[in-house]
Amino acid sequence: MGDMDPHIFAVAEEAYKQMARDEKNQSIIVSGESGAGKTVSAKYAMRFFATVGGSANDTSVEEKVLASSPIMEAIGNAKTTRNDNSSRFGKYIQIGFDRRYYIIGANMRTYLLEKSRVVFQAEDERNYHIFYQLCASSSLSEFKDLSLSNAEDFTYTSLGENIFIEGVNDAEDLVKTREALTMLGVKEIHQMSIFKIIASILHLGNVGIVSERDGESCHINRDDTHLHHFCRLLGIEQEQMEHWLCRRKLVTTAETYVKNMSHAQAVNARDALAKHIYAHLFDWIVEHINKALHTSTKQHSFIGVLDIYGFETFEINSFEQFCINYANEKLQQQFNSHVFKLEQEEYMKEQIPWTLIDFYDNQPCIDLIEAKLGILDLLDEECKVPKGTDQNWAQKLYSKHSNSGHFEKPRMSNRSFIVVHFADKVEYQCDGFLEKNRDTVYEEQINILKASQFQLVADLFHDGKDSGPPSATSKNAKINVRAAKPVPKGHNREHRKSVGTQFRNSLHLLMETLNATTPHYVRCIKPNDYKESFVFDSRRAVQQLRACGVLETIRISAAGYPSRWTYPDFFSRYRVLMTKKDMTIGDKKQVCKNLLETLIKDPDKFQFGKTKIFFRAGQVAYLEKLRADKFRFACIKIQKTVRGWLQRIRYRKIRKSAITLQRYGRGYLARRYAEMLRLTRAALICQKQYRMVRVRQEYLRIRRAVITIQAFARGMFIRRLYQEFLLHHKAMIIQKTVRGWLVRKKYLRARNAAIVIQCFYRRVRAKRQLKQLKIAARSAEHFKNLNVGMENKIVQLQKKMDNQSKEHKTQNEQLNVTNTALGSEVTKLQKELETLRIRQTAGTQVTSLQEELEKLRVELQEAHAQRKQIEEEFSNEKQELEQRVEELEKENTLLKKEKEEVNRRIQNPTQGEFHKETRLQVELDEERQRYQNLVKEYSRLEQRYENLQEDLSSMKMGIEKAAMDLSVFMKLQKRVRELEQERKRLQTNLEKVEELSKRKACLFRQELETENKKLKNDLNELRKAVADRASENNSSNELQEGYSLLLNQLKAANEELDVRKEEVLMLKTQIVNSTRQSESINHIVSLKTSPPLTQDWGYLNEDGELGLAYQGLKQVARLLEAQLQTKSRQHKDELEALHTQIELQKDNLEKKQEMLDHFSTLSPEALVEFSVQQEITRLTNENLVRPYLKYNFCNRYYLSQATRSRPELTRQVTVQRKDKDFEGMLEYYKEDEALLVKSLITDMKPNVVSATVPCLPAYILFMCIRHADYINDDQKVHSLLTTTINAIKKVLKRNSDDFEMTSFWLANTSRLLHCLKQYSGDEAFMTQNIAKQNEHCLKNFDLAEYRQVLSDLSIQIYQQLVRIAEGIMQPMIVSAMLESESIPSLAGVKPMGYRNRSSSLDCESGGPAGYTLQALVKQLGQFYTIMADHGLDPEISQQVVRQLFYSINAVTLNNLLLRKDVCSWSTGMQLRYNISQLEEWLRGKNLHQSGAVATMEPVIQAAQLLQVKKKTSQDAEAICSLCTALSLQQIVKILNLYTPLNEFEERVTVSFIRDIQNRLQDRIENNQLLVDTKYTFPVLFPYTPSVLSLENIHIPASLSLDFLTRV
Repeated sequence: MGDMDPHIFAVAEEAYKQMARDEKNQSIIVSGESGAGKTVSAKYAMRFFATVGGSANDTSVEEKVLASSPIMEAIGNAKTTRNDNSSRFGKYIQIGFDRRYYIIGANMRTYLLEKSRVVFQAEDERNYHIFYQLCASSSLSEFKDLSLSNAEDFTYTSLGENIFIEGVNDAEDLVKTREALTMLGVKEIHQMSIFKIIASILHLGNVGIVSERDGESCHINRDDTHLHHFCRLLGIEQEQMEHWLCRRKLVTTAETYVKNMSHAQAVNARDALAKHIYAHLFDWIVEHINKALHTSTKQHSFIGVLDIYGFETFEINSFEQFCINYANEKLQQQFNSHVFKLEQEEYMKEQIPWTLIDFYDNQPCIDLIEAKLGILDLLDEECKVPKGTDQNWAQKLYSKHSNSGHFEKPRMSNRSFIVVHFADKVEYQCDGFLEKNRDTVYEEQINILKASQFQLVADLFHDGKDSGPPSATSKNAKINVRAAKPVPKGHNREHRKSVGTQFRNSLHLLMETLNATTPHYVRCIKPNDYKESFVFDSRRAVQQLRACGVLETIRISAAGYPSRWTYPDFFSRYRVLMTKKDMTIGDKKQVCKNLLETLIKDPDKFQFGKTKIFFRAGQVAYLEKLRADKFRFACIKIQKTVRGWLQRIRYRKIRKSAITLQRYGRGYLARRYAEMLRLTRAALICQKQYRMVRVRQEYLRIRRAVITIQAFARGMFIRRLYQEFLLHHKAMIIQKTVRGWLVRKKYLRARNAAIVIQCFYRRVRAKRQLKQLKIAARSAEHFKNLNVGMENKIVQLQKKMDNQSKEHKTQNEQLNVTNTALGSEVTKLQKELETLRIRQTAGTQVTSLQEELEKLRVELQEAHAQRKQIEEEFSNEKQELEQRVEELEKENTLLKKEKEEVNRRIQNPTQGEFHKETRLQVELDEERQRYQNLVKEYSRLEQRYENLQEDLSSMKMGIEKAAMDLSVFMKLQKRVRELEQERKRLQTNLEKVEELSKRKACLFRQELETENKKLKNDLNELRKAVADRASENNSSNELQEGYSLLLNQLKAANEELDVRKEEVLMLKTQIVNSTRQSESINHIVSLKTSPPLTQDWGYLNEDGELGLAYQGLKQVARLLEAQLQTKSRQHKDELEALHTQIELQKDNLEKKQEMLDHFSTLSPEALVEFSVQQEITRLTNENLVRPYLKYNFCNRYYLSQATRSRPELTRQVTVQRKDKDFEGMLEYYKEDEALLVKSLITDMKPNVVSATVPCLPAYILFMCIRHADYINDDQKVHSLLTTTINAIKKVLKRNSDDFEMTSFWLANTSRLLHCLKQYSGDEAFMTQNIAKQNEHCLKNFDLAEYRQVLSDLSIQIYQQLVRIAEGIMQPMIVSAMLESESIPSLAGVKPMGYRNRSSSLDCESGGPAGYTLQALVKQLGQFYTIMADHGLDPEISQQVVRQLFYSINAVTLNNLLLRKDVCSWSTGMQLRYNISQLEEWLRGKNLHQSGAVATMEPVIQAAQLLQVKKKTSQDAEAICSLCTALSLQQIVKILNLYTPLNEFEERVTVSFIRDIQNRLQDRIENNQLLVDTKYTFPVLFPYTPSVLSLENIHIPASLSLDFLTRV
């Protein structure tokens, strides 16, 4: 280092080497005048230590040490007249090292911050940089709350009248300051709190204090905005601060007074408060920097860097300059003590020849300042005097120190004094010394700050505030290093020590630390006083060299011995230069003397002391060179020997390899010769064999030809013989067949003749038996016994007719009353009309009415014009929507064709298309995604179209209402005439209806009587025949024949009953069609409130006769069963039948009452039309009932005869009706379509069909569609499908947030779609059907277009289902995946600075505390259970689960990328455990093949990234190969946010992150940082046929679908 130019790195390197070599603590003292470059030199020294002694485990301690410089420069440096970046405080930074001399931490001590600069700056000077940085960045959004503007607008930043520094950008410096704060672990919220406090100081300086007239008091305006901002930023009460800024409290032994302050006192108190706030903020920042740099690792040694203010002298020198120059005196004394005194004392101690050199000793000057009754003691004494002044203190100085050689009194001033320093004479003005030494701040203002609502502000002034971690020192140090500024322990003693006393104590501690270390000096020389580059003032430089003692040092060094070694150390280091003979001498001192006399010929270059050897400059370097040459020679010799040994080994290996190659070569040639001999012999054998094979093949060919000729010849002869045998066999078959036909013909003629004879004979016997039966049936007594029930029914029917006639009379009376009321209304209207005509005679009234009518017409025309305009707009909008729909349909068709083509290619791939399968699959997914987006757009346009229609309908209603109001007068006149005509027409219709009802009643009565007579005759004949037959034949054979006869008759009656039923259905259909035609011809308008004809029997017949006939059939059937069974069941059955009749009669009465009420609400015209329609229906039903009644009576008679004539039979016979086979179809009438949709869709609840077949509504709807297809009714199919789709859409719109309802209709819609495919008749969908299901396929219609519509609807429902599920899970994901502590052992492991954060947040919010991983898994289980219960296809359920897992992945990864507190090793472990639990859930539900785990791959890799090592290049390569699902931006973000768990863990270094970026820069990927949470996978609905047959499906009665008929 001595041969090179001076450099700061050389000094730092020397200190580092001495620390490592001597194991002693080192110090670098940087001194010089203000502006000479001390701060920059100290910064470069720390940068050298950070580079050379970087941390061993990548904890970034060296970066934190360097990051402290921008912060301290921002809050502690300012522009002065001599320096643009002058340090206005002193600092001593201790950089700690471990035993391997790696940096493990640091500690900083500060000295005497120039607080007065906060409130005052001289001309062309600035306040501290941080104020101007905030003002320059006031336009940023995060600083809007500070209410800052330009620095010129604030008093504390504009006193120097120059707010800019050339070449400095304050806004950019603030960015660097914030980055440094973040690097040192200061949270963003604390940074904003710091900036708020600094901004509040600026606002405090602008608070206007107004003096009162008396001059003894002052006040602050209440609307002072700066005071408001000051109190708001500090979180204190404005009224209290406003009060105590203008007043102070005086406390005596007896009382406490509140005294007003004058304007000057208030301004001083305000400035003192500003300085006090800034000083405490400065100490707080230094304390937190020390906490960030503190380490718990044991410190082995340290290097201290002292950057303290240089010697200063200005035109006006105050208390700050006095303290600064006092500190420089102490440092100069330490330098003199080290360089001059200690050197000479050591020379004298070692007794070497030495001449004493005179040097400047500044101890008297230091005694003048700090000794007893010195300047500082007198200053503290004067501060304790109640009314002490600066002038009294000056007089005391004059009287005490006038005789001192370092103290002088100015000639022209009594308020200043001169101190003769080592560098120059400095004149100090006494004004302000006492106030600055006291540093007085009123307690009332401090108490207000302590009560701040902001924690940081309250902590700054709180009692007992901790001072931070203590500085660690080496165990070999001679003293304990303590804090530079002792922390006050109570508020009462906080200001008791003066500033001078505190500064003096801090300097003593600094001197003790420097004396305990090995010092290294850096003297900064200022080239000129004009702050100009490349200008060197030699006179000014020499003056600075002389002032700092450099010239004296050079003179002493030239005359002395700067280097020295103890004898043992010298012997240990340079023993390599000694000979073997010297090593045998036991006296090491003598050995060292002999060696030096041999190596150094000039005896003046060294001296031997008692314990040390002293060298002049350059001699130690010469010895080091000789030592290095010796080592170099030894190394060369070692290398020579080793290289020769290696060459010999190499030669032996080569020789051995050559011998081996020769051996293998000779062996190869011998083997090749042997191979040639073997091949020659093999060739001869092959030739022999080939010739043999060729001759044998020729022989075999000739032999095969001969055999073939023989075979063909023999076959020809055999075929000829076979033809002869075949002709003979055919002739025999023909003969056999003809003979059999002739014999059968003869037999059939004989059998037919016998049958004819038998038929004639049996007919004669049957006629005889029929005659006997007719005679028996004519018995009146027996007929009465059997026909008791029929007579009762005839009586009941007669009563019904009487009741009907009474009701007709009642209705006629009501009609007369109505006609009377209408007549009175007509009369009243006529009177009103006459009154209006009389009023029209008045001309004025007519004119006014005409004007009003004209106005109304004009308004009507305007309304019509508006209506036309709205209609045109609506039509245009409608056309646009239709065009858009057409375009979408065309695009949908194209996409569908492309999809089918792609599916065809995928299903039938060729060999050349296998490599395109992946690409086609991707394109198919993209097309499917685009198609589903089009479906979503179509649904949105459809909703918009419905909204426009509703708006248009509402506008039409308004227009029509206005038109109705205009035409009221005209309608009244027209209504009078219509009512008159209506009354006449109703009267005529009523007369016709009465005549028609009378005729129908007479005809009905006659027909019943005739039918009754016929039934009686038949019953009598049957009774007589059975009685005669029973009396004549009593044998068992006769009983068996009678029993068989009765069964045959019963069977015949049942068959005829079935035939009659079919005839009734045909007649009913014809009547209904004729009724509809008559209605269309006669324009008979049916009422909307009338119930459907097929809904209930009571509506078919107003008299209830058809219901009675149906009950008669039931009675007959029950009677048949009762007579075939025991007599004990007869009474019970008859009793049940009577109860049933009573209930039916009650129902009929209720229905009649409802119809009567309905009649009362109808108009006369509608009443007549409805009566005619009901009469036609009743007559039709009467004609249909008669065949049933006939067969009922016949069957009843036969069964009663059989029961009474055969009492000895013990066998019970039950006759059952034979039902037709159910074909899996449901029939309904067109009028019941709305009720069907309402029952199955609109009012359907999932829990109603939970215990039935899954997707039951879909099966029922498809069975209805099947019936419509069976009867070839295309309108019915179209109407049902359209109504079904619209109803499902409305239900889903009404339940847009109900997951269960959406899942239910997704399952039913997809099942209906599958049914349309399964039974469509396409062979592609029929492969898995059974034979019965293939029979149920649709016959007439192709519903492919409706399948597409249902597919689109299924996609919409699926998207709604996913949206609902994601909305439910969204607030649960972050808490369950990142914040819940599923692993108990990791509950207390949190990153540094973030402990207990999540728990506090949970407690405050109250919500996420309940969302654990178990809750999330439970919610997923509920979703899956609901879908499974509703019968949703497993493939669709898997797609839903996959989409939900993607949402979990996206939300979790985005929060991980945005939150620093969760980027830690413990969070990675917790996250990986949570993901494993989700995977376990998937395996438990058998969903591990659904692809859900693949969607979680990014967050899985993020969790692994948090857990792996992040140090070496191998770790970087492992991360690159591991994180394939994460983008480069995401990987870098996670590494930057990674937070160590404790002080033993290290942060990720910048070099490691750059290594990752370089490795992954070629990766092609999406540069998006956050994952798209709105992305939806394209859904696919695979074809899943049903295994259920439609005929096996049961419809529960709870659905109330009685109007459906099973076909």
